[in-house]
Amino acid sequence: MNRAKFVMAIYALAAVLAMCSIGYSVAAESVFGIIAGILATCVIFMTAFKMKRKLREQGLL
Repeated sequence: MNRAKFVMAIYALAAVLAMCSIGYSVAAESVFGIIAGILATCVIFMTAFKMKRKLREQGLL
């Protein structure tokens, strides 16, 4: 596995954990946790897509 795919795998794992945190916060009835989980998921997706575009422009993907 090359370095670019490893970086994208880390972003994917982080996104899955952020989405799981939303479900956990719903079960714990924590409104703050739900909002934080949604924001974390959005931030992770945005940075991952930016990184993917950057890696594609460099010819690594």
